[in-house]
Amino acid sequence: MATSEVLTLERDGHVATLWLDNPDRRNAMGPALWSDLPVMMEDLSEDDDVRAVVIAAKGPAFTVGLDLKTMGSAVAGGGGGATSEAAKRKAALRGIKRLQASVTAVADCPKPVIAAVHGWCIGGGIDLICACDIRLASADSVFSVRETKIAIVADLGTLQRLPGIVTRGHVAELAYTGKDISAGRAAEIGLVNQVLPDAEACHKTAAEMAAEVAANSPLAVQGTKAVLRAGEGHAVAEGLDYVAVWNAAFLASNDLTEAFTAFLEKRPPNFTGQ
Repeated sequence: MATSEVLTLERDGHVATLWLDNPDRRNAMGPALWSDLPVMMEDLSEDDDVRAVVIAAKGPAFTVGLDLKTMGSAVAGGGGGATSEAAKRKAALRGIKRLQASVTAVADCPKPVIAAVHGWCIGGGIDLICACDIRLASADSVFSVRETKIAIVADLGTLQRLPGIVTRGHVAELAYTGKDISAGRAAEIGLVNQVLPDAEACHKTAAEMAAEVAANSPLAVQGTKAVLRAGEGHAVAEGLDYVAVWNAAFLASNDLTEAFTAFLEKRPPNFTGQ
């Protein structure tokens, strides 16, 4: 398993918690985060023993977003030594695509990913939690699609994924104004599933929810996530075709036999993902 100076990993049974762990910088998203996040997510994706992932943060904030001190040149479109304007634009595009891929690695994880947010969740933090399947927040959380306030168009996934989470009017309000919203408002518009009293309660609830997910058949859970994703932007009939083919391929599993056996024997099932 990969290691990182700004991310740490904890395991509890079939649940993995990936901590943003740069509290002195309030988990500002710098070069190490962008390079290490996709590597660690790939490891978690390929680890059959992991059935659910929680992304949480150490320190006073989930993240204050892009670390402008270390990423300022990249944000400004620095060409990395390129001499022509075209070469500079090509380098800028390559840099944006690399950051996008880091966030997409979270969205592409075949296991459910739960974000547990406390404190500030700004800019790139919104990109990150929008790539998660479920979002929980502590009462002190503050959310902001901050980019327009620093003359940037959000380009790491918020404008593409947020409309699938909240209504387009709320997307427009948050993205155009760059305003801060409270955890209560985030819950009201559907950005988060639940608001907990504090960070400890938020992390505890996220871990319990992940354990609840992990207790189910991993084949069925991951199949459900795949079918949900395949249906995004497609007609109902297309989604029905996809899930029919999926179940024709994967329904006859040992987990299905175990589910029926456990039901008949009046005991909890013990799923193996086989």
